[in-house]
Amino acid sequence: MKAALVQLTAGDNPAQNLTVTRDLIREAAGRGAAFILTPEVTNCVSASRAHQVEVLQHQDADITLAGLRAEAADLGVWLSIGSLALKTDDPDGRFANRSFLIDPRGEIVATYDKIHMFDVDVSPTETYRESAGYRPGKKAVVADTPFGKVGMSICYDLRFAYLYRALAQAGADFLIVPSAFSPVTGTAHWQPLLQARAIETGCYVLAAAQTGTHTATKGKPRETYGHSMVISPWGDVLTDAGTSIGVTMIEIDRKEVSDARKRIAAVSHDRPFEGP
Repeated sequence: MKAALVQLTAGDNPAQNLTVTRDLIREAAGRGAAFILTPEVTNCVSASRAHQVEVLQHQDADITLAGLRAEAADLGVWLSIGSLALKTDDPDGRFANRSFLIDPRGEIVATYDKIHMFDVDVSPTETYRESAGYRPGKKAVVADTPFGKVGMSICYDLRFAYLYRALAQAGADFLIVPSAFSPVTGTAHWQPLLQARAIETGCYVLAAAQTGTHTATKGKPRETYGHSMVISPWGDVLTDAGTSIGVTMIEIDRKEVSDARKRIAAVSHDRPFEGP
C-alpha cells in the first residue's frame, strides 16, 4: 500500500493552513496514496495563547477538521490528521491537542489526545510549557483499518517507550508520530528515537512533521525541525523528507511487521522483575 507523509510549515491562520494542506493531500492522492498523514497542529502553529483563543474552535466547529474530512471522502483515502489544536469546555480554558483518524467516507474512526506535555528547558532562551495551554489526554488508542492496526501518538510522546510497547502489545502494526519538534531536540534525538520505537516494537513508524519558521501575527515565531520519516519494523530509515514543504511517498507492507517480529519477538518477551 502507498502511504504519504505531508510536511507543512503551518502558520497561525487556520484558513490559510487548510488551503495548503488540502493541496498537498490532493497531490498525495493523485500520486496513489491510500493513507495520508499530516503533522502535529496541522491547523495552527502559534506560541501566543491570546491568538489561539481568537482563532481556535471547538471540534464541532473546526474548519480544518470539516475540510479535511470532506477531502478524505472526496478522494476516497484514509487520513491521519496528525493533530489539531482545539478549544475545550475545561474550566481552566486549556486546549486539546487531538489527533484524528479519518476513513475514506470522511468519518472519524478514532481520536487521541496527546498524553505527555512538552514542559522543558531546552536552553536558557528556549523553553516550553505545553501544559500551561493544553490539557493532557488520559487514554492510549489503537484503531482498526483494512491495512492493519494503527497506534496513535503525538510528538513528545515519542520519548516514553512504555506507551509504544503498550500500543504494540494491543496489536498495533503502525505507529504514527505526528510532530512539531524543535530544531535543537530534533537534531539530537528525532531519528534515533523513531528508530528505537520501531526496533522495540517491530512496528512501522510513520512520522509527519512540521518544518521551518512559522508565520506569526502575534507572539514569537516558532521554528520546527522537519525531516518527516518512515522507519521500517526492522529499524531502517525508509524516507527522510528533509526540511522542505511537500509530500513524501512510501510503500508499506504489513507483512514486514510479522517478519520482523518472527526474527526478534521482543514485544512478547516481557518478564516480571523486582525492584529497583
